[in-house]
Amino acid sequence: MKEHAQELKTAARRGPRAAKADGERDVLAKIAEMSDSDRTMAERLHAIIKANAPELSPKLWYGMPAYAKDGKVVCFFQSAEKFKARYATFGFNDIANLDDGTIWPTAFALTKLTAADEARIGELVKKAVSA
Repeated sequence: MKEHAQELKTAARRGPRAAKADGERDVLAKIAEMSDSDRTMAERLHAIIKANAPELSPKLWYGMPAYAKDGKVVCFFQSAEKFKARYATFGFNDIANLDDGTIWPTAFALTKLTAADEARIGELVKKAVSA
Protein backbone atom coordinates (compact mmCIF):
# COMPACT_ATOMS: atom_id res chain seq x y z
CA MET A 1 0.00 0.00 0.00
CA LYS A 2 2.89 2.36 0.73
CA GLU A 3 4.25 1.79 -2.77
CA HIS A 4 0.83 2.49 -4.30
CA ALA A 5 0.49 5.73 -2.34
CA GLN A 6 3.95 6.80 -3.54
CA GLU A 7 3.00 5.92 -7.14
CA LEU A 8 -0.08 8.14 -6.92
CA LYS A 9 1.95 11.06 -5.54
CA THR A 10 4.59 10.66 -8.25
CA ALA A 11 1.98 10.52 -11.02
CA ALA A 12 0.26 13.65 -9.71
CA ARG A 13 3.57 15.49 -9.55
CA ARG A 14 4.53 14.51 -13.12
CA GLY A 15 1.24 15.42 -14.76
CA PRO A 16 -0.69 13.60 -17.50
CA ARG A 17 1.59 14.42 -20.45
CA ALA A 18 4.67 12.73 -19.03
CA ALA A 19 2.81 9.62 -17.93
CA LYS A 20 3.63 7.14 -20.73
CA ALA A 21 7.38 7.86 -21.00
CA ASP A 22 7.81 8.06 -17.23
CA GLY A 23 5.71 4.94 -16.74
CA GLU A 24 7.92 3.02 -19.17
CA ARG A 25 11.04 4.17 -17.34
CA ASP A 26 9.56 3.24 -13.95
CA VAL A 27 8.48 -0.22 -15.15
CA LEU A 28 11.87 -0.97 -16.72
CA ALA A 29 13.64 0.16 -13.54
CA LYS A 30 11.39 -2.07 -11.41
CA ILE A 31 12.01 -5.02 -13.73
CA ALA A 32 15.78 -4.43 -13.50
CA GLU A 33 15.57 -4.78 -9.70
CA MET A 34 13.96 -8.25 -9.87
CA SER A 35 15.69 -11.58 -9.32
CA ASP A 36 16.92 -13.35 -12.46
CA SER A 37 13.93 -15.61 -13.11
CA ASP A 38 11.34 -12.90 -12.36
CA ARG A 39 13.30 -10.36 -14.39
CA THR A 40 13.52 -12.66 -17.42
CA MET A 41 9.76 -13.27 -17.40
CA ALA A 42 8.92 -9.61 -16.77
CA GLU A 43 11.16 -8.49 -19.65
CA ARG A 44 9.50 -10.97 -22.03
CA LEU A 45 6.01 -9.98 -20.86
CA HIS A 46 6.86 -6.31 -21.34
CA ALA A 47 7.96 -6.99 -24.94
CA ILE A 48 4.89 -9.16 -25.65
CA ILE A 49 2.49 -6.54 -24.30
CA LYS A 50 4.16 -3.69 -26.21
CA ALA A 51 4.05 -5.72 -29.44
CA ASN A 52 0.45 -6.89 -29.08
CA ALA A 53 -1.17 -3.89 -27.41
CA PRO A 54 0.90 -0.76 -28.08
CA GLU A 55 -2.01 1.39 -26.88
CA LEU A 56 -1.40 0.24 -23.30
CA SER A 57 0.70 2.51 -21.10
CA PRO A 58 3.23 0.92 -18.75
CA LYS A 59 2.97 2.04 -15.13
CA LEU A 60 3.73 0.78 -11.65
CA TRP A 61 0.77 -0.57 -9.76
CA TYR A 62 1.31 -1.54 -6.13
CA GLY A 63 5.02 -1.59 -6.89
CA MET A 64 4.75 -4.03 -9.79
CA PRO A 65 4.69 -3.60 -13.59
CA ALA A 66 1.23 -2.99 -15.03
CA TYR A 67 -0.26 -1.82 -18.31
CA ALA A 68 -3.17 0.59 -18.47
CA LYS A 69 -5.70 1.87 -20.99
CA ASP A 70 -7.21 5.28 -20.29
CA GLY A 71 -5.63 5.21 -16.83
CA LYS A 72 -7.19 1.86 -15.84
CA VAL A 73 -4.96 -1.18 -15.36
CA VAL A 74 -5.73 -3.92 -17.88
CA CYS A 75 -2.97 -6.40 -16.99
CA PHE A 76 -0.16 -6.75 -14.48
CA PHE A 77 2.83 -8.86 -13.39
CA GLN A 78 3.58 -9.87 -9.82
CA SER A 79 7.02 -11.26 -9.06
CA ALA A 80 7.36 -14.46 -7.09
CA GLU A 81 10.13 -13.00 -4.97
CA LYS A 82 8.20 -9.94 -3.76
CA PHE A 83 5.26 -12.03 -2.61
CA LYS A 84 7.40 -14.94 -1.38
CA ALA A 85 5.46 -17.26 -3.67
CA ARG A 86 6.69 -20.25 -5.63
CA TYR A 87 5.48 -18.70 -8.88
CA ALA A 88 5.05 -15.28 -10.48
CA THR A 89 1.61 -14.14 -11.59
CA PHE A 90 0.38 -12.51 -14.78
CA GLY A 91 -3.17 -11.24 -14.42
CA PHE A 92 -5.94 -9.15 -15.88
CA ASN A 93 -8.36 -6.73 -14.24
CA ASP A 94 -12.07 -6.55 -14.99
CA ILE A 95 -11.56 -3.87 -17.67
CA ALA A 96 -9.98 -6.58 -19.88
CA ASN A 97 -12.31 -7.94 -22.57
CA LEU A 98 -11.72 -11.60 -21.75
CA ASP A 99 -15.32 -12.62 -21.02
CA ASP A 100 -16.00 -16.15 -22.25
CA GLY A 101 -19.34 -17.51 -21.07
CA THR A 102 -19.90 -17.49 -17.34
CA ILE A 103 -16.37 -18.43 -16.22
CA TRP A 104 -12.89 -17.55 -17.50
CA PRO A 105 -9.38 -17.23 -16.05
CA THR A 106 -8.08 -13.80 -15.08
CA ALA A 107 -4.68 -14.73 -13.64
CA PHE A 108 -1.96 -17.21 -14.53
CA ALA A 109 0.85 -18.73 -12.48
CA LEU A 110 4.22 -18.47 -14.26
CA THR A 111 7.36 -20.47 -13.53
CA LYS A 112 8.91 -19.86 -16.96
CA LEU A 113 7.72 -18.79 -20.41
CA THR A 114 7.81 -21.10 -23.42
CA ALA A 115 7.20 -19.96 -27.00
CA ALA A 116 3.67 -21.41 -26.77
CA ASP A 117 3.06 -19.50 -23.51
CA GLU A 118 4.26 -16.28 -25.10
CA ALA A 119 1.94 -16.78 -28.09
CA ARG A 120 -1.02 -17.43 -25.78
CA ILE A 121 -0.27 -14.36 -23.68
CA GLY A 122 0.00 -12.25 -26.84
CA GLU A 123 -3.44 -13.47 -27.94
CA LEU A 124 -4.93 -12.78 -24.51
CA VAL A 125 -3.49 -9.27 -24.40
CA LYS A 126 -4.87 -8.50 -27.88
CA LYS A 127 -8.29 -9.80 -26.81
CA ALA A 128 -8.14 -7.85 -23.54
CA VAL A 129 -7.83 -4.50 -25.35
CA SER A 130 -10.22 -5.28 -28.22
CA ALA A 131 -13.46 -3.34 -28.42
